[in-house]
Amino acid sequence: MSQIPDIDLREFIYELPTEQIALYPLEKRDESKLLKVDVSAEEISHFSFKNLPQLLPQNSLLVVNSTRVIHARIIMQKTSGGRAEVLCAEPLDEMTTALTLKGKSLWTCLVGGRKIEVGAVLKMSYNNLELTAKIIEKNGTNAVVEFRWQPEILTFAEVLEIAGKVPLPPYLKRDVESSDSERYQTVFSKEKGSVAAPTASLHFSEEVLKELLKKGIGRADVTLHVGLGTFKPVEAEKILDHAMHGEKLFVTRQTIETLLGHCTTGSLQDRGRLIAAGTTSVRTLESLYWWGVKLLQSEEVFKRKFLKVSQWESYFLEEESDGIRQSDVFKKILEWMDFHGLQELSGETEIIIIPGYTFKIVNAIITNFHQPESTLILLVAAFMGKELWRKAYDEALKNNYRFLSYGDASLLLK
Repeated sequence: MSQIPDIDLREFIYELPTEQIALYPLEKRDESKLLKVDVSAEEISHFSFKNLPQLLPQNSLLVVNSTRVIHARIIMQKTSGGRAEVLCAEPLDEMTTALTLKGKSLWTCLVGGRKIEVGAVLKMSYNNLELTAKIIEKNGTNAVVEFRWQPEILTFAEVLEIAGKVPLPPYLKRDVESSDSERYQTVFSKEKGSVAAPTASLHFSEEVLKELLKKGIGRADVTLHVGLGTFKPVEAEKILDHAMHGEKLFVTRQTIETLLGHCTTGSLQDRGRLIAAGTTSVRTLESLYWWGVKLLQSEEVFKRKFLKVSQWESYFLEEESDGIRQSDVFKKILEWMDFHGLQELSGETEIIIIPGYTFKIVNAIITNFHQPESTLILLVAAFMGKELWRKAYDEALKNNYRFLSYGDASLLLK
């Protein structure tokens, strides 16, 4: 029997004026507005992002996504001379492997341009680089593309740095500028692989990070490579018909140990909050919980080396997770990592968080203001409640907050 909540998607649509979509970031990262929402008290207040350290209790743990955006958008030419655009979505090899390959690499891509069929070869050259993209398979704009380049001594990561551009979200409707190479990355980004930034973390400056450390707020890094599906609206009439994209995630043993330490130190009051910076960190942390539940329940799952959480799995596991604590989960994950000799776990999550979902790990979220009809709105509504999320968004719109990727932020506290 399905445990998936029955929701009316029409309740999660709102009117976003074009003038409130931020086309550019502010000059200083931490000077964006910060809307604080106390979910329990249903109180909304206004701050600057640089006030964040004062708004969080001591001994809290901040979890950030350390993914780095690759220059995934390549402007190329057809043999006829016409323009084509190739957006690298995901490699057929593991990301780390694919970016270090020399001479040849296979990727799934979005390909834009007229009359580009299977077998077509697109080209681009820049200084000494000669790059070709051959269409191996194609279904609409989705394609498997074989890249080849000269000189072959270059890695594909180096090729993208030379030939590619930062893949700004399509709703910005502007060309990439040189400043985007820095500002569409977080200050702690390091693991290359995303085609979109974990935008809530764009507000963090080195100064804010230092103040958080002074306050006694710890930090743990996870990596979830953001895919193109992050921009995919919910077009289905029923949420059951919406297919979530899978995203690759990586979490080190050190981070699991830090999470375990946080949830076993003192009382709930003593240990502050577990704060997810961005929806990508939320999905990673909640996926870890469900992976741990599966490990606790099944020896067969325990023998698998690759983590996988499917779209609706958490809702079917909800009853079976009764009584399973955060510490149980993290201890089991460490045991599993020992069994497989892993210092870093890797996997894929399709988790979808909608109203009716019970959060298992996260009790505070830092996030931006998201597009109407998106799964990210559903996640925010799941955390705040069906009525409070709309009240918060109305308050932000009324007070001229800037929306979407380069916009302002919110701090949601349970």
